[in-house]
Amino acid sequence: MEWILSFSSTILIFIAAIFILVTVHELGHFIAAKYFKMRVNKFSIGFPPKIYGFKKGETEYQIGATPLGGYVQIAGMIDESMDDTFVDEEIKPDEFRSRPVWQRTIVILAGVIFNMILAVFIYMGMALNYGETVIPVNSIDGIYVEESSVAAQIGLQTGDQIIGVNGREVEYFNQLFSPSSITDRELSFLVNRDGQTITIPTPPDFLDLINREGGFIDPSNSLPSMVSRVIDGGPADQAGMQPGDKIVAVNGQEVGYWLQLVNIIQNADGPLQFEIERAGIAENQTEIVSLEVTPDPETNTIGIQAPNPADIFSVEQKTYNLAQSVGVGFERTNDTFFGIIKGIGRMFSGDISVRDNLGGPVAIANITREATDTGGWRGFWNITAFLSVTLAIMNMLPIPALDGGHFMFLVYEGITRREPSPKVRMALQQLGFIFLIGLFILITFNDILRTLGG
Repeated sequence: MEWILSFSSTILIFIAAIFILVTVHELGHFIAAKYFKMRVNKFSIGFPPKIYGFKKGETEYQIGATPLGGYVQIAGMIDESMDDTFVDEEIKPDEFRSRPVWQRTIVILAGVIFNMILAVFIYMGMALNYGETVIPVNSIDGIYVEESSVAAQIGLQTGDQIIGVNGREVEYFNQLFSPSSITDRELSFLVNRDGQTITIPTPPDFLDLINREGGFIDPSNSLPSMVSRVIDGGPADQAGMQPGDKIVAVNGQEVGYWLQLVNIIQNADGPLQFEIERAGIAENQTEIVSLEVTPDPETNTIGIQAPNPADIFSVEQKTYNLAQSVGVGFERTNDTFFGIIKGIGRMFSGDISVRDNLGGPVAIANITREATDTGGWRGFWNITAFLSVTLAIMNMLPIPALDGGHFMFLVYEGITRREPSPKVRMALQQLGFIFLIGLFILITFNDILRTLGG
């Protein structure tokens, strides 16, 4: 029963996100067409069969049962409906084909422009309402690097302090992993190691390594091996461990980081000898205490909790006024846009796997659910803004049946001063539509295999 509820909520969240994105995209085409006095026959969110509709004025408004797209049917335009019955008729003044190239170009690009504007507004609203939680890089003294991890494979070492990315020092930890930075072809990290600044390059398949092996570096890698809470009745409590204890060694092995401590405990096969630095009676005085603790054989834990990052790092909550939030909206949209463009470029160049990184509806649904599980409405709006930019970029691919295909026809007409013949456009539209259906099936099948672990 639980998986049914989870699946149902995933579908509803996915439909809600797609509904918002498609509505805004098609609204762009609709408003631009109306502005230039073009007749709009149909405004549809979703593809047939129709489940609801009404007619107002010259336009029929409807919702289709297939929530994976939509369309605005403009009179005198060969579009997704493949209607070419008008081509032999006399051109009417309210038709798409009667307008100059520049007006038709604006109508075609309006959907993409509206998706970009939506992303700006979402990111702006997020900044205005929630602000931003950031951690200054200078408050993180070093990181723990597990053997054989992705971080270890690229050359990072325990104790390194990451201070920049792609040759540029940054102020906050989250800036190290912005979309446009992490997808850079020459991705590298600036590291402070033993007082010297060195550059750590990454291999071309770095993003694939993260996908396959699960994660890279986050603030948890920097948490010290300090106990914030001891669970009553647990092995650590029975041995005499106390909140505030700092574990400095286990079985003679020096320890400085929480994740390092967790790895030792989880791999233990018997009692562990802990060396603990504990606050003394006098101010600024510490003492070393030795304790023997045997991990619980069923869970391989000793009953202690990690310190709160807010108590360790100089966590800052940034707030933005309206003017500042507008700047944040444009900045994050720009960063997302170039991150996606670079990612697509690296897929085409073969640097990263198409199979592992190209997602369809199943992948989008899973990502949307995960975003809302971890971040609620903030997660939902973040992923919606990201998908809005993605939709804008994908729609501009030069494939007939997409906005990018229509745009290429208009570029051809603008250069040659003649419009491609309706027969050629229909043939290319049909080929483009068949290609998109095939691509959709392939990507969806890949999504399912990836979800099932195949």
